[in-house]
Amino acid sequence: MKFIDEYRDPEAAGGFARALRRITTRPWTLMEVCGGQTHAIVKFGVDELLPPEVELVHGPGCPVCVTPLELIEKALEIAAMPSVTFCSFGDMLRVPGRTTDLLTVKARGGDVRIVYSPLDAVKLARENPDREVVFFAVGFETTAPANAMAVFQAAQLGLTNFSILVSHVLVPPAMEAILSSPKSRVQGFLAAGHVCSVMGFTEYEPPVARYRVPIVVTGFEPLDILHGVYMCVKQLEEGRAEVENQYARAVRRDGNVQAQLLMREVFRIVPRKWRGVGEIPESGLGLAEPYAPFDAELRFGVASHTADEPTECCSGQIMQGLMKPHECPAFGTRCTPEHPLGATMVSSEGACAAYYRYRRLTVPQQEQKAVSHGN
Repeated sequence: MKFIDEYRDPEAAGGFARALRRITTRPWTLMEVCGGQTHAIVKFGVDELLPPEVELVHGPGCPVCVTPLELIEKALEIAAMPSVTFCSFGDMLRVPGRTTDLLTVKARGGDVRIVYSPLDAVKLARENPDREVVFFAVGFETTAPANAMAVFQAAQLGLTNFSILVSHVLVPPAMEAILSSPKSRVQGFLAAGHVCSVMGFTEYEPPVARYRVPIVVTGFEPLDILHGVYMCVKQLEEGRAEVENQYARAVRRDGNVQAQLLMREVFRIVPRKWRGVGEIPESGLGLAEPYAPFDAELRFGVASHTADEPTECCSGQIMQGLMKPHECPAFGTRCTPEHPLGATMVSSEGACAAYYRYRRLTVPQQEQKAVSHGN
């Protein structure tokens, strides 16, 4: 398939692996901040092609995974209300709250619907003026423009029965939170190409200058990732720290300016809690004052609700790059896709889900790497 097969070429992958071995002289730890990249790395064995000195750790790159428990609890309360039609992307339905999930609310009679666009929810609100239609607006900067457009259209249409439950998070503040932690081992980042297709990559320049850590904007296919790793390691080996763009076929330096203008019109920057990580200042989006009537938290009186994160789930450590999924004592036993302890096991972009799907029947990754390079 054009634009897919050529980025999965085994011979080219081998070439990148050999080039990496030639330039790598010391240990380096890199973090990808995209769940799609994590799944590609594990599915295609990208990490197993790397020199033993280069380690990939998985960051908070899954928007479903970082949605905090208290927002899940708010979603569950709103979705159970008789007058509400609650709309969400499918990934959110299995994310566990304290005692249940949205799929169970649906099974018990709640009007919970899977949609493929926030504009589907706007259409439902127009067609059902007697129902309160709520869309669960989850995601990084990638999905924020479409969600902003849904609110903007609802305002233009004068809809009084449409609102969104906002759980938008921003990538650069999360990177800075990781780098500022005394436990951090991260020496370079692979930035998510789809986020940068919207935002560009100028916002990564200040943290690169502040922390002297290279950031490479990277695509999602195996060759994209191997190329991004090569570019990042090359910078580290040469003592450089810059923002570089591997994903030039989709990302421009300034991004999608029109999308950014719409986001600034509808949203404002707010502090945001990240599941398993905690609150990060200026790391989220909330509705701007003119669009406050579309805020589901205010409309349904759940803004002040809080919930403590479960202690048994290790997703916070995994998303900070402090451990790998298979190192969690509950992985594959007390925590499975059928009975998850956290969102990282049920999201299609979750690191635990990737390891469970592709590696649960194999030896741990570190042993695989040692065997691979020992032969």
